[in-house]
Amino acid sequence: MKKLINVCVMLTIVLLLISGCSSSHSEQTGAKNGETKNEGVTITLLHRWPNEPFKGYFDEAIKEFKKTHPNVNINVISAINDDYKQKINVQLAGNTPPDIFFTWVGEYGNKFVREGKALDITKYVEDDKAWSDQIIPSTLKPFTVDNKVYGVPVLMDVRMMAYNKEIFKKLGLQEPKTWDEFITVLKAIKKSGITPLGLGNKEPWNGGLYITTLNQRIVDPAVLAKDYNRASGEFTDPGYVEALNKLKQLVPYMNEHPNALSREEERSLFVNGQIAIMPLHTIEFPYVKDAKFEWGTFNFPKIAGGKGDPSVITGAPEGFMVSKESKHPDVAVEFLKFITSKEMATKWVETTSVISTTKGAVNTDNSTPLMNKVIQDVEKANDMAIWIDTALDGKIFNPYLAGIQEMLNKKKTPEELMSEIQKTAKETRESAN
Repeated sequence: MKKLINVCVMLTIVLLLISGCSSSHSEQTGAKNGETKNEGVTITLLHRWPNEPFKGYFDEAIKEFKKTHPNVNINVISAINDDYKQKINVQLAGNTPPDIFFTWVGEYGNKFVREGKALDITKYVEDDKAWSDQIIPSTLKPFTVDNKVYGVPVLMDVRMMAYNKEIFKKLGLQEPKTWDEFITVLKAIKKSGITPLGLGNKEPWNGGLYITTLNQRIVDPAVLAKDYNRASGEFTDPGYVEALNKLKQLVPYMNEHPNALSREEERSLFVNGQIAIMPLHTIEFPYVKDAKFEWGTFNFPKIAGGKGDPSVITGAPEGFMVSKESKHPDVAVEFLKFITSKEMATKWVETTSVISTTKGAVNTDNSTPLMNKVIQDVEKANDMAIWIDTALDGKIFNPYLAGIQEMLNKKKTPEELMSEIQKTAKETRESAN
């Protein structure tokens, strides 16, 4: 009997120990109703918005995230634009890279993939279609390399042709759909005594964005993809010279001295009714809200004989990558899922007035009819024409943009410029291989 009692006591102790271990494990993992949460996890978020209203959005998003992930801490590091470009290189080269970091797309983001800095998140995208299917497909594509997804788009900036509706109505003009119609419209506006078109190319990226669109409209997309790749670019297709000639064709209809005019001055000319049309970024829409006239937008026109899809929108998504060295990739991706959920994406639009990449985040309650029109065009498009100064390697785009300035000053021909780019592309190609 005594032996039986001892056995029962031992069994009871064992059961209590097992129960205690199970309870302890449940507490450590945060298990509840079959769910698990990470406890005591700290991740670092590096972004480019130390300024408002963007900083405020991320601060609030982190607070909201912690309500459902109370044991996850998110440290934030931020720096604006050019400072960010320096900081990200230092951070990723260190022993403790950020778990989540902001990136532009094109060659800028591709180098992180090529250098093994970015985590392949394809499995997260494929395993959670309820989340990934709500992201606009054309914005996810630029984060995809060799059919693998390396980033999550959060916002986008789109470049449309903005126009003064009062001038168009007075002159009986319609939104041009083709290049010939575009030239006809420009001629009619110039004849009326108004400067038709704006270009502030003091910062040479602005002229480069015209070429971004013209290259896309004219050059075969397969050739464009090959040439924009630093390891295979040649730029021998005659379409590149044609694109530069198309830009030259627009110069007589532009404001005087485009290389001496800043982007802000170009925008002021439009707001004051001194130019009738300008390429306007959606991120700039709030800056023209004080215009005394009604204005609209149209996509850049189709070019006869061009090999590119005329429905493609010029613009780019921006977003985040997860570091390949992150010790908590599941948590990092969970946060990115959170900020691209419809609820948080809608708050992004309401807080920043910048387009979200999440379907339905831009709506009639939080955006203007113009912004809703733009987002509809983006959702219909199969692709986006990425800014040339992020799509190309810096060794190529810097002389490309400088050459456009020289061409506008009549110091260089399109043929001379592309000859130089071909040589630079060859040197870049050889160094990449």
